Amino acid sequence: MGVCGAVLIVIATIFFPPLGVWAVAGCGMDIFINICLTILGYFPGHIHAFYLEYVYYDRKQQAREGHYPPRRAPGIYSDKVQTGGQGRRQGYGTMAPAPGAPIGGPAYDSQGYGNQGYANQGYVNQGYGNQGQGNQGYA
Repeated sequence: MGVCGAVLIVIATIFFPPLGVWAVAGCGMDIFINICLTILGYFPGHIHAFYLEYVYYDRKQQAREGHYPPRRAPGIYSDKVQTGGQGRRQGYGTMAPAPGAPIGGPAYDSQGYGNQGYANQGYVNQGYGNQGQGNQGYA
């Protein structure tokens, strides 16, 4: 959804705020809150709907750039809005990976393991077992 979709959502929100919230957040607690605010007053419903849309599009832009917000936006219950429509991300809600860092860490490297045992590195029999250190007077 590009700029045209965002403009259509804003226009729908101007006429009926719960419709804009539904388009961004789907069915859930956010639309219920927006319906209640719209019934209580037309402008509180607008403020809530535009806040949801702002957070949604801001998080969507941050996700495109690879930046992850360190915490959830207050007053928003939809994970779709919190993540900018990207679904659940790895590390979301805890600590975000550093920009440019590979997700999952470096690939497993088997150098130094397996074929190159510790015997070649001088770690064999360093005073334990065969040199009198095994039994220290314990009966």
